[in-house]
Amino acid sequence: MAEAFIIDACRTPRGIGKVGKGSLAHLHPQHLAATVLGQIAERNKLDTATVDDVIWGTSSQRGAQGADMGRMAALDAGYDVKASGVTLDRFCGSGITTVALATAQIMSGMEDCIVAGGCEMMSYTAATADPKNPPMMDAGNLHLREMHPQSQQGCCADAIATLEGISREAVDQLAVVSQERADRALKEGRFDKSVVPVYNRDGSLALDKDEFPRPGTSMESLAGLKTVFNMFWDVPVDDKGMTYGGLIEKKYPQLKGKIQHVHHAGNSSGVVDGSGAILVTSEDYMKKHGLKPRARVVATANMGDCPTLMLNAPVPAAQKVLAKAGLTTGDIDVYEINEAFSVVAEKFIRDLDLDRSKVNINGGAMALGHPIGATGSILIGTALDELERSGGRYGLVTMCAAGGMAPAIIIERIDA
Repeated sequence: MAEAFIIDACRTPRGIGKVGKGSLAHLHPQHLAATVLGQIAERNKLDTATVDDVIWGTSSQRGAQGADMGRMAALDAGYDVKASGVTLDRFCGSGITTVALATAQIMSGMEDCIVAGGCEMMSYTAATADPKNPPMMDAGNLHLREMHPQSQQGCCADAIATLEGISREAVDQLAVVSQERADRALKEGRFDKSVVPVYNRDGSLALDKDEFPRPGTSMESLAGLKTVFNMFWDVPVDDKGMTYGGLIEKKYPQLKGKIQHVHHAGNSSGVVDGSGAILVTSEDYMKKHGLKPRARVVATANMGDCPTLMLNAPVPAAQKVLAKAGLTTGDIDVYEINEAFSVVAEKFIRDLDLDRSKVNINGGAMALGHPIGATGSILIGTALDELERSGGRYGLVTMCAAGGMAPAIIIERIDA
């Protein structure tokens, strides 16, 4: 079977995902996606007429984020009309899945050059959300709700922390580490190879650096924050009195009256706008066009887990992709586990008994933010940059996704 090679990766800075506050929030989502698509082509002198497909991830596909952003953003970026495009949704896992599908297409011999990635403007989705109709993972399907009650993600995070006996001190400590590592990475320019500036249509600079991190975050400052998801726990989700918390308690009755709320704004992923792109090619295409590979894709995997707890699939997904690759946890030099909530990363580290110095080395979503459909692709680029900086060989990227899922990928740095 042919191999799939990662030629390059780039991303936008992550802007605060709030209209009137974030530096990217005034832009059209297709423009933000076009920024990285344009840069990945320009940086690699890519003849876009030879791009077989653009496989794109966007979770909230409505309004300006609908209409197949992969295709429309490619056109906006000036790609040749021959470059097709498709947009998919695996919730938070979309950005890993786009790269995995690109890899499969190339390894099967069906395609030779694919740009994978994703974009999410959370400022847009927040501004267009209906506060009277909160989103439910079951989309109002009561039959599905009876089979697999699915709640609000933050409530799930608190439920997991309670079931696992993970304290607020533990989740706060990990949040402090995330901020400290992100601050160090930014000061040392560890993201500079991948981050590309975003310009307005008139050519003026919109943003050239991540604006969400909060350097100086401490255990003391986090201790002053009130937990958030206790406010959701008792919110009704229907006219029969069922609540977000009740959905979880229906499956896990041992939580009734026992829930410990530990998550707040400081130890949950940041709401941001952002986009990322990965160029994946076959060996033949790479050689024909004079491209140099930075990594090869070793293995990809997908895993489902309990939809009610929703956030626990990364551990079995990591175990599955390691088995496919014939590797052990000790073989991995760089782990990127998305910090959707602090408990997700904390449980991942504990369950796999990992060396903490190898996990989210340059901070995670608690410090840098989580632009849903883009994050997976961004993290693959972050892992690759760190492998090159440190001289490591293997990187593993995974993340939880709504519905109780997790995609995972292992890449191997190619020593130039």
